[in-house]
Amino acid sequence: MRRARSSTAATPRGQKRPGASAAAAASAPNDSRSRRAAGKARAGSQAARKPPSAKRGPRHSPPRAQEAGPEEPPAELPPPPRAPTPATQTSSVSTLDLGEQRERWETFQKRQRLSFEGAAKLLLDTFEYQGLVKHTGGCHCGAVRFEVWASADLHIFDCNCSICKKKQNRHFIVPASRFKLLKGADSITTYTFNTHKAQHTFCKKCGVQSFYTPRSNPGGFGIAPHCLDEGTVRSVVTEEFNGSDWEKAMKEHKTIKNMSKE
Repeated sequence: MRRARSSTAATPRGQKRPGASAAAAASAPNDSRSRRAAGKARAGSQAARKPPSAKRGPRHSPPRAQEAGPEEPPAELPPPPRAPTPATQTSSVSTLDLGEQRERWETFQKRQRLSFEGAAKLLLDTFEYQGLVKHTGGCHCGAVRFEVWASADLHIFDCNCSICKKKQNRHFIVPASRFKLLKGADSITTYTFNTHKAQHTFCKKCGVQSFYTPRSNPGGFGIAPHCLDEGTVRSVVTEEFNGSDWEKAMKEHKTIKNMSKE
C-alpha cells in the first residue's frame, strides 16, 4: 500500500513553510533588544576602565608674555606721574640740591626779605659786578628812570664838540650790559646829526638828557653824572676831550674807544 505524503513534504522548495515568517518576526524584536543590551554592557565596561576627567572650562588663549617663555618677562608699566608741587616763595629752592647750605640760603632770604629770584639776582650782581656799585638816576620830571653798574669813583669826559659844548654834556661811559632802563621808554625822543652815529636821547617832557649813545662807543651808554641819585658816588675825575677835532682826538686817545667793552 502507498503511504500518503505529509503536508510538509508536499510543499514546493521555493515556498516558505507556513509559520516560518511568523516565527522569524517574533524572534527579531528579541534579537534587537539583545544587541542593544550587549552594546550598553560594552559601553559601561569601557567607561569603567577610563578614569574620571575634570570638566573642561572655556578655552582662553594665553597672553603673549606667557607665549614668549620665562626668558622674556612682561614689560613693566611706568610709574604714575607725581602731582605738581604748589608754587611758593621758596619753591624754586626745592628743585636745587643745596645740601648743607639749604638752611643758610633760607635764612639769607628771610633776613634780606627777598624771593628766590631776588636773592639770586643780588648774589649774581655782587659776583658779576665785583668792585662796582649800582647807581640809579633819571630825568628832572621822573618820567625816565634807569640803573647802571659802574665804579664809585667816576671818570668823566668833558667834550667840547658843537652839541656837547652847548648842552654841557659831561658823561662817563659803560657797556650796554651794565645799563638798564627802568621806565620811560615811551617818554624818550632822539636827536641825531652829521654822521647820525651818536644818539642824543632826552625826555620829551622836561628835555633833560640823563643818558645817550656816544659816537665814540656806539655799543655802550654815556651817563650824565649830574643826573644820578645821591649816595653812590665817592669821587669824580674829569678829563677834557677835544671833540671839536673828533677824528684826531680819537686816534690819540688810548682808552676811550674801548670803554664800552666788557
